[in-house]
Amino acid sequence: MRRKNRLGLYLSLLIVAAVAGAGYFVYTSEIFERTPPRAQIASEIYWNLKNPLQLELSDNSGIKSYKITINDGVKKEVIDMQSLTNPQKNVSLQLHPPVDMDFQKGRAQLLIEVRDKSLWNYFMGNRLTKRVNIFIDTKKPDLFVINNSYAITKGGSALVIFYCKDKNLKDFFIKTNFGNKFQAEPFYKDGYYAALIAWPLTKSSFRADIVAYDRAGNRAKAHIPLYLRNKRYKKSKINLTDSFLEGKVAQLAEDYPETKSMDKLGRFKFVNETLRQMNEKLIHTLASKVPEQMISDFDIKPFYPLKNAAKVASFGDHRFYYYNGKFVSEAYHLGLDLASTKMAKIVASNPGKVVFANYNGIYGNMPLISHGLGLYTLYGHCSTLFVRKGSDVDSGQTIAKTGMTGLALGDHLHFGVVVQGIEVRPEEWMDRKWIKTNIQNVMKDAKKIIDSK
Repeated sequence: MRRKNRLGLYLSLLIVAAVAGAGYFVYTSEIFERTPPRAQIASEIYWNLKNPLQLELSDNSGIKSYKITINDGVKKEVIDMQSLTNPQKNVSLQLHPPVDMDFQKGRAQLLIEVRDKSLWNYFMGNRLTKRVNIFIDTKKPDLFVINNSYAITKGGSALVIFYCKDKNLKDFFIKTNFGNKFQAEPFYKDGYYAALIAWPLTKSSFRADIVAYDRAGNRAKAHIPLYLRNKRYKKSKINLTDSFLEGKVAQLAEDYPETKSMDKLGRFKFVNETLRQMNEKLIHTLASKVPEQMISDFDIKPFYPLKNAAKVASFGDHRFYYYNGKFVSEAYHLGLDLASTKMAKIVASNPGKVVFANYNGIYGNMPLISHGLGLYTLYGHCSTLFVRKGSDVDSGQTIAKTGMTGLALGDHLHFGVVVQGIEVRPEEWMDRKWIKTNIQNVMKDAKKIIDSK
């Protein structure tokens, strides 16, 4: 009896162990995995019926079958269905609309049903059922130019006023042939926008188009008809001196450990190329922002930052540097150098907000002021700053004093104008007639056109 009891006990333990082992196998084996398939698509989408819908299906064990059904409220139709003899972990689908559906209601629903090859759920596998609401939109955004500056000069600026509207509008911007994108600010009435654009002096040609996209992928495009005025800028050959290389250049370079092993020409290349690029990148980043509030005008006055000043260097000067007759480096001068008396007062000609007021490498102590519509002014080589980041400035306010901080040999002001991150000719923004013709009159005439509609 004892032997029989022990045998029964062993048999029971063996059965329990077998059941536990089988249960452990079921819960840990890949063929019994319990994660349902996944469908990578938003729960609400917009569709223009032109571009196929992209659907990504995935599953840990492998997709065994799927069925995609569309329902427009009137008719239901299967647009894709497949049973896979060789289940796949990832399936990419491009879904096209049925040719016999007209989607007159402008809405539809997609039903996605997927089953994997897992043996879970009584060997039936895991299932996914997902519904996607579709908004049908086949109309491209309304987009057209209202008015713009007649011409743009190489290295200069222009203004464009345009209309852009769509119930499902996603994004719009001004795209140029050199890849830059300019943003616009709301103007005067709903749906109208104004934007300053710029032609970089280093680019030989210029073309600008307004591009708008809606959520369904419809695209509209409008060309900005500008007369292009080419301009040749000065080229200068500059001979480097030992006193300059061992003085001002060495002083600027000593803040950067990587220059310690360089000779004097290596340090100059670093300052003139690497450091300059770093400093300009900061300016471009800070000066790329455009306000979002609506404006009705842009009452900008000519900039006259330094009283009784003389021009000592021009914007756009392409400088080639030589040492003992050998070419070393090159750079573009992206501002207008003005000089008067030593430590002269620098005045803000227009109100604005200070977005930067600190040391910026070759520019030295440098305030950067936003005047709205993506227009910024910078003031380099200052000895003293009277403004700080975030402060508002008024017309006529003294913001700094001239100096020779940064890469400057004499006391002067480096005056720069930046449009959405691109340096432009300060001379245009110092010319009352140019401002009236290219900015104020363009806005004035645009408002007349808008009011007449």
